[in-house]
Amino acid sequence: MRVEQILRKKGTKVVTVRMNESLQTAAQLMRRENIGAVVVKDVCGTEGEVVVGMLSERDILRAVADRGASALALPASVFMSRPVISCGPGDTLDAVQALMDEHHIRHVPVLDEHTLIGVLSIRDVLGAELGGARETVPLSSWRSVRVSTLGASS
Repeated sequence: MRVEQILRKKGTKVVTVRMNESLQTAAQLMRRENIGAVVVKDVCGTEGEVVVGMLSERDILRAVADRGASALALPASVFMSRPVISCGPGDTLDAVQALMDEHHIRHVPVLDEHTLIGVLSIRDVLGAELGGARETVPLSSWRSVRVSTLGASS
């Protein structure tokens, strides 16, 4: 299966922020849209049409963990992941999954001739590979799971 086939099914809505918008603005947008990452676009010289990075939940968590709440006032460009790891509409799902595995990312912008046309998430890729197949697991099977707790000295 190819990227373009998934985009036809899921649609091509892409949520973006400009690189000078605050981390807080980006986080609020991600929460409102219920998404795990936004595409960061340039603000000068290209009228905001060039993809310059990705900002994920992980990036926001790292920023706040490292710098505290004051990080939320800083621009998204400070914390975004770059260079941009992208795919094209003709790429296969295997190729996209390999990109995700290699770079430890869960969201990949789809570029067609440098134009942003979509974003694929790991959920999109796995959903397409599974073809909507889901296994029903009885609740009773969860009761037999053993959980070990490790202390700080373990």
